[in-house]
Amino acid sequence: MAQTTTAVPEQVRQGRSVERIIHGQAVMDGAGVKINRVLTQALQRRLDPFLMLDAFGSDEANDYIAGFPSHPHRGFETVSYMLTGRMRHKDSAGHEGLLTSGGVQWMTAGRGVIHSEMPEQEEGVMEGFQLWLNLPARDKMRQPWYRDFEAEDIPRYTTPEGVTVRVIAGRSHGVDGAVQRDVTEPLYLDLEIPAGASFSQLLPEGHNAFLYTYRGTVTVGDKAVQSKAMAILANTAGADGVTVHAAEASRAILLAGQPLNEPIAQYGPFVMNTQAEIFAAVEDFRAGRLGEEAQS
Repeated sequence: MAQTTTAVPEQVRQGRSVERIIHGQAVMDGAGVKINRVLTQALQRRLDPFLMLDAFGSDEANDYIAGFPSHPHRGFETVSYMLTGRMRHKDSAGHEGLLTSGGVQWMTAGRGVIHSEMPEQEEGVMEGFQLWLNLPARDKMRQPWYRDFEAEDIPRYTTPEGVTVRVIAGRSHGVDGAVQRDVTEPLYLDLEIPAGASFSQLLPEGHNAFLYTYRGTVTVGDKAVQSKAMAILANTAGADGVTVHAAEASRAILLAGQPLNEPIAQYGPFVMNTQAEIFAAVEDFRAGRLGEEAQS
């Protein structure tokens, strides 16, 4: 279990409201994994620097057993957060890791990596998230990097109201997350909120932010955000954070980041700034050049 860290209380004076509720799309990805694609390509500009959020969860092996065989990426970062289950990662540089319950894998694809993510279980629940975070133009062709974080590597704290907060990225109530990024400045929190409790988090005014509920129902202002729904938080002038309340025991992830305000060109697993860069990525992949020099 992750070591509990002492937190510093934060006071939100003017909370953000809910701009709209998104329920996502049921899709199949990889070799046939059933997922709820919550943050879709149509929302990339609105939620810049975030490109995609997939939520997956099933106790039916047929929904996840085929996994994600070898596939390429270039130009962004992937953040895999496993709530329950076991997933084996392998990549083109010979790296290998096992993502287990409560763990996170943070991968910077940079100029290119080819990897696979395959379940290492044949029964039981597999549940978690995969987030795609854009890279600034200056970093899109940087050296690839990744790191596995076990559950105990993720800093966490508990508020006086009993809210347990896991800080995957960014900074919350004085607690630094497992990962920091100096351009997109992502905040990624997993909130476990007891019935009747509230949680407040400061957010920079210019950052785009959203919340996804995956257990119970939470409210932000006067808007209910039910399980398997995402709330896009309004970028209201003067708002300095968000307050989340749970009438019943609930869990949600809260994300925010500094928008890049750069062009987005995407073709499947490649996210660059121009179509010419996309064509180059596809050609490098076809020619076997993508991922050939990846190092940790």
